[in-house]
Amino acid sequence: MDFGFDARTEELRQRLLAFMDECVYPAEEAFEAQAAESGWTVPPLLEGLKAEARERGLWNLFLPGEHGAGLTNLQYAPLAEIMGRSPRIAPAATNCAAPDTGNMEVLAQFGDERQRKEWLEPLLRGEIRSAFAMTEPAVASSDASNISLSITRDGGEYVINGRKWFASGAMNPDCRILIVMGKTDPEASSHRQQSMVLVPTDTPGVHVRRGMHVFGYTDADHGGHGEIDFTDVRVPVANLIGEEGGGFAIAQARLGPGRIHHCMRLIGMAERAVELMCARALARTAFGKPIAQQGVVQDWIAESRVKIEQLRLLVLKTAWLMDTVGNRGAHTEIQAIKIATPREVEWIVDKAIQVHGAGGVSQDFPLAGLWAAARSLRLADGPDEVHKRSLAYRELKKHVTPPLS
Repeated sequence: MDFGFDARTEELRQRLLAFMDECVYPAEEAFEAQAAESGWTVPPLLEGLKAEARERGLWNLFLPGEHGAGLTNLQYAPLAEIMGRSPRIAPAATNCAAPDTGNMEVLAQFGDERQRKEWLEPLLRGEIRSAFAMTEPAVASSDASNISLSITRDGGEYVINGRKWFASGAMNPDCRILIVMGKTDPEASSHRQQSMVLVPTDTPGVHVRRGMHVFGYTDADHGGHGEIDFTDVRVPVANLIGEEGGGFAIAQARLGPGRIHHCMRLIGMAERAVELMCARALARTAFGKPIAQQGVVQDWIAESRVKIEQLRLLVLKTAWLMDTVGNRGAHTEIQAIKIATPREVEWIVDKAIQVHGAGGVSQDFPLAGLWAAARSLRLADGPDEVHKRSLAYRELKKHVTPPLS
């Protein structure tokens, strides 16, 4: 494993670092002010940042293959880390924000030619936004086979009935298309009951009930999370993604890259938090000496550095495995980073907040938002406990004769 930056990665890193210094960080204060006033609409200055990022060639960096920048996971990792330093702005400005990233990957990998032309191409151009509707309020969605929204064939159409919530991206005013997962065959085996269909947001019967807050944040800059009713919603059978019964497999294929992208960005969030923690500790005096001289604060800083270096190496190893043996071959590592990274970054940001005192929970620093993002990622794309259960099961299989089935 060689984690050194190749020439292309280093060139993009320098370009992205300059974009952050010249455009993103200076815009943060105005962005937050606009976000506070705009409710569920996207702060207007984001469009200018998107145009600038595209002009600088910092666009669709996440997507491998012909449709995106063609980077490997290992090449993208340090770029996503840089974006994570300003997670409310940089990913959206570069068209590398969830849920569009995962939705574009689904369309690129599983969509047919018509679906890619109608929906993938405008997403790649940043002309529209999308949403992913999988989680439901009435069931434990940590077990995706629980989902109950029905997708019933009626001639040349599917009829959709049910409710989703925390449909990521649904509140964005530019959201035009939903990827909806539901049951097409309740009698099939548990992992073949589900399918995914494309539902335009203006389809009759689609009703967004409300936007969901995350620790009090609307998260509108990333599109927001919506609760949506589907009442006798009809879409053409041609809107099926892949095949009937393939929804669970598509979901797993979608969530693997999504999980590592989140973890890549979390490393950047942690680095930003440590920088802020050190600056604050050196600038403030308590009980006759700088806070930085307090042993407990030094302990937090040291532990934070150790955690970041460990997490980064594990994320890079996972990216390397995904590139060399595929997502399935990296399953253990994907789950390991999804367990460890949000948990440890939450700890780091918490200590940075503590060093900042009341300022740490205020709007004057980005730490409260970073903490909310890290904490919510212990639930998004599968809660810690589900990943631990699966990881432990695979470890146990190595020591059981005959093997566990």
